[in-house]
Amino acid sequence: MTEIANGWMWAGFAVFVVVAIFVDLVSLDRRGAHVVGVREALTWSALWVGLALLFNAGLWLWLDYSAGRELANLKATEFLTGYLIEKSLSVDNIFVFLMLFNAFAVPPAQQKRALILGVIGAVVLRALMILVGAWLVTRFSWLLYVFGAFLLFTGGKMLFLADHEPDLEKNPILRWMRGHLAITPGFHGDRLWLNENGKRVFTPLFVIVILIGVTDVIFAVDSIPAIFAITLDPFIVMTSNIFAVLGLRALYFLLADMAERFHLLKYGLAVVLVFIGSKMLLAGWLHIPVFLSLGVVAVIIASAIALSLLRPPATPKG
Repeated sequence: MTEIANGWMWAGFAVFVVVAIFVDLVSLDRRGAHVVGVREALTWSALWVGLALLFNAGLWLWLDYSAGRELANLKATEFLTGYLIEKSLSVDNIFVFLMLFNAFAVPPAQQKRALILGVIGAVVLRALMILVGAWLVTRFSWLLYVFGAFLLFTGGKMLFLADHEPDLEKNPILRWMRGHLAITPGFHGDRLWLNENGKRVFTPLFVIVILIGVTDVIFAVDSIPAIFAITLDPFIVMTSNIFAVLGLRALYFLLADMAERFHLLKYGLAVVLVFIGSKMLLAGWLHIPVFLSLGVVAVIIASAIALSLLRPPATPKG
């Protein structure tokens, strides 16, 4: 396994993540609870994608200077492929977030704070999962075949259940919270909890934040093994994952109103998982270059989006 990062690179990225989240929180506090419009969502989405591309360009320049053009091209392509995979698979999160907000009737003005806090939890949990996953893969290389089989199974399952809506009432986390926590019947602005007669009572916004974080971890079980098919470098795995997650909030507000228009995207994501799982299982006999993997993933996602627009979902009669 080729690892390109040293201590100061890890520290620098950690500082960047903390600053980015702090700026996001400060921006929210200054504007207060408000409905996020398409223009604001587009601006933030462009900013996060731009930062990811800028980071990749800086990484390429540094490696080109310190380690040579060949390694610089390889690592930049690995980052871009990993980022595209994670960004694409995170779209599936958006469909679930939309279902959660609708099920709990979360006011539009409160959705931004719920997503920001949920993303913070997701960043921490994903970082832990990536570090543990990288440690396991370096010591037990056969786990890559387990990951491949799991992704192949998951992708096939998604193909058959793409139109299946998950039953929120069966969610064990939600059932546990309802059984063990005192939850207010309504929202109280941006507050996650409050005190009533000396007892802490949680608001539905707290429940939503927890469910967002848990949902992201569940999806990370698919997406993190997927990027190990592209690279085993923990720095590339970590940075591409975190950049994709940091832009999740903006992507939600950008795509939430258009979720129905991209009705075939779930099938595209399932095909991506099948492709990556197959790549991992065949790694011992067939080597697929990273740039080719990038092209295949990009074509699959672009085709799913184009077909969704060309063939709009059928409108129910009546």
